[in-house]
Amino acid sequence: MPLKKTIEQADADKQAGKSPSTQAGEFIKAEMEELKEGNPRVQSRKQAIAIGFAEARKHGVKLPKPPPPKVMRGRGANRGR
Repeated sequence: MPLKKTIEQADADKQAGKSPSTQAGEFIKAEMEELKEGNPRVQSRKQAIAIGFAEARKHGVKLPKPPPPKVMRGRGANRGR
């Protein structure tokens, strides 16, 4: 759960007319802080960014949907067995 301060900063960015990615940056920044503190919820930078974007979406930041996972098809899909 993001801090109240993080939500307020994101709302201030929205009121200032900043882009959704800037608004979501506040949530990502909070997750990066947790990573630095050694919180077991966050294990890598990529995961911190993903959690930050998810929290931002939950709190009403208008971000695009995440891209679908890439699926290998065809002949290359069976290699490595």
